[in-house]
Amino acid sequence: MPVKPFLDYLLYEKKYSLHTHKAYQSNLEAFQEFIANTPAGTQDLEGVSYGEIRSWIVDLIKQGNSTRTVNRKLSVLRSYYKFLVRIGSVEVSPLKEHKALKMASKVPLPFSEQEVIAVLEGDFFPDSYTGVLEKTILNLFYYTGIRRSELIELKTNNVDLSSGVLKVLGKRNKERRVPLLPQMCSQMRVFNHTLDQEGVERAGTYFFVSSKGKKLTEDFVYQTVRKYFSQTTTKIKKSPHVLRHSFASHLLDQGAGLNAIKELLGHSSIAATQHYTHSSMSKIQEVYKKAHPREKKNNL
Repeated sequence: MPVKPFLDYLLYEKKYSLHTHKAYQSNLEAFQEFIANTPAGTQDLEGVSYGEIRSWIVDLIKQGNSTRTVNRKLSVLRSYYKFLVRIGSVEVSPLKEHKALKMASKVPLPFSEQEVIAVLEGDFFPDSYTGVLEKTILNLFYYTGIRRSELIELKTNNVDLSSGVLKVLGKRNKERRVPLLPQMCSQMRVFNHTLDQEGVERAGTYFFVSSKGKKLTEDFVYQTVRKYFSQTTTKIKKSPHVLRHSFASHLLDQGAGLNAIKELLGHSSIAATQHYTHSSMSKIQEVYKKAHPREKKNNL
């Protein structure tokens, strides 16, 4: 069976984004090509055995793919075979008993509050449209915790500065409302004013555009974070995701509840949000040590 019905199912029924749809298509086509070059030489994925999938896993690892990447590709394949079982094309998925490859737990270190403040309040930004754009991008990441894709896809009609609310389209086209603090609204008004003053015309309805009026690229946004935080931190990872992580960790440190942070981040489950608690454990331990009655007694 061709993969197109499955891809159509993802796009039209599951409402996956075009970006995710393309990633699934690319992974399935790569697997098809691998199977076609095996001794059996077939492109019929319905008759594939788990042994053949294991051979693909070995090949992926030999190519230098990380454990995370291999697991992600296998997740695509697992979804595909679940779809085939659902529509009756196969009786049992060849991945039914497969367990994901074990990964070392790596929680990205968030920026400290001091590192973030040093960037946002620093004298790093050039006095130009691009400088104001970059400053607004960094502020929005830290003030809201939105994802890079959500920032890039933000539309002008989803920004309400008078009421201080963003409408964000998250993963699987799930919409959520994100509050804006007054300081963030002010910065976004500065951006709008600079855009008008410089005569930059927006491409379509995107809120953030380049100096040429074009939609921002993922690389531009990533490099913006990396460029400015390289001046204030020695941490290896400097990315939009680390800023999102910092947003959640700093809220947690200040006593915000996990459920509230979950809603702000757009997570579907609390388990995803708990990922951010690890980096705040030192802060939690510090509070616990100061508050516990036995520790207080020892310090008398």
